[in-house]
Amino acid sequence: MNTFRRPGHAALRRGRYCAPCHVYHVTCATHDRTPFFADFAAACAVGRCLARGEVWGDASALAWVLMPDHAHWLIELGTRDPLAQVVSRLKSASARAANPVLCRHGALWAPAYYDHALRNEEDLRAVARYLVGNPVRAGLVDRVGDYPFWNAVWL
Repeated sequence: MNTFRRPGHAALRRGRYCAPCHVYHVTCATHDRTPFFADFAAACAVGRCLARGEVWGDASALAWVLMPDHAHWLIELGTRDPLAQVVSRLKSASARAANPVLCRHGALWAPAYYDHALRNEEDLRAVARYLVGNPVRAGLVDRVGDYPFWNAVWL
């Protein structure tokens, strides 16, 4: 039996720093890339969850889109909560909202997530347009306005 343990995603985050008041593009995949949010009622439940301010803590949602098997969030951190805590709270609250609708329990999200800190010169609106354009590029709809599971503060 091989007892060698790979450090996995935790090793990638060791020593990482998330800066208060900075903006991050976060991508989270569902558990086993299962398209849980192809279920309209489950996607609605998560959309309502994301609309509640308390799930964001002192962070702000600048834009988000919920795809069938993943989500993109454009998050501006506040001064209190680190990115890992904000993402954990989002994943936990959305799982509590979706799992009963899906008549299931257990992990809704993959344990890891991808994040990218936006540099000052990056255009936030361009990144937000990229996020909310995902359903069109994936062939789910012809126009962004036809897809119900997204939001952006610039609207």
